[in-house]
Amino acid sequence: MRRLIVTLTAAVLAAPAFAAPARPLPVRQLEAAPKEVILGWINQYRHHPEPDKVPNAVHGMSRLGLLTDTEGAGVYIGFLAGIIASNPDKADELIAKMFPLSSEHQWVIVRAIAYSGRPDWRIMLQRHAERMPSRRVMIEKFLAGKLPTLDQAPIEKDETWTEKLRAQMLFVNYFSKPKKEIGADLTPDLLDTLWGYYYATGSYRPLSRIVLMLRWTRERDLVEKLTLGSMAKYTLAINSARNADLLASMKWAAAQPQPDTIKPVLAEIIEAAETVETGKLRNEALAAIDELKRKGPGTKRDISLWGQIGEGALAIGCIAAAVAGQVEFGIPCVVGGVATSAALRIWDGPK
Repeated sequence: MRRLIVTLTAAVLAAPAFAAPARPLPVRQLEAAPKEVILGWINQYRHHPEPDKVPNAVHGMSRLGLLTDTEGAGVYIGFLAGIIASNPDKADELIAKMFPLSSEHQWVIVRAIAYSGRPDWRIMLQRHAERMPSRRVMIEKFLAGKLPTLDQAPIEKDETWTEKLRAQMLFVNYFSKPKKEIGADLTPDLLDTLWGYYYATGSYRPLSRIVLMLRWTRERDLVEKLTLGSMAKYTLAINSARNADLLASMKWAAAQPQPDTIKPVLAEIIEAAETVETGKLRNEALAAIDELKRKGPGTKRDISLWGQIGEGALAIGCIAAAVAGQVEFGIPCVVGGVATSAALRIWDGPK
């Protein structure tokens, strides 16, 4: 396995710094295109928006089974959510053209509408509910506020020291368990979703939330936050190395007032992107995650399985996105959207 990581890393370093712009594709070609072409088209979409081709791309995603994995479709969900948000006058028409769609994959449309952030997303979801009768329970839970939207992901606010301490006081919590707020889980899929939204819109809003995750690169207690912060840092660096507009956004963000926990990390990202030395960031991230897994969190000595999954996604998912033969398509470095379950099984298997 270690040999595989070395090989993949070498491929990354040998890859060109900036991907060539994707060539315009005929509308129908996206339905029959391979995964690499679809991802490349998504990566270039913000430069050349083609909303009329989105339904065909969805049919292609469905044909390839890219919408089957509920933990690996984040980039596609985020992309569709961004399309729905940025095309207010055509969104209903675009969604209608995504059907017929396998009932197995309709959950993506439901979540994309809810994740779009549109003020009228609930009304829109109700309008299209009859197209997805098999997703009635999911739709009802979103409408009732029992399933979280993308805006409810706990990125902007961390637990206070008192709240963390209270969480460890089992005796107190036994008699008084605080009500858990609805919020999206902190998983690699969340990061992929924000990237997908950015690719669809070119908006700084999803990037700003990814930048906020950078404060978790020094997380001492929670493996999931450390892993997500490390992934955010690495994906920002490697994508900025290939996309001049993204690098410019990182420089703009660094020039703005930023917390002390974020500003130096942004400087590292910019330097790594400009010198195309992203391997160092990957190695540092893996070392930090490994140390936290071995020593245990600062406030609670346990080892999370999440850390194993996160390490696999970071080492294989992002690296696999950059191997020679794929960069030429302009494939972005996302986590769950590129990391296959087979790759994760290899990582988690016997060493």
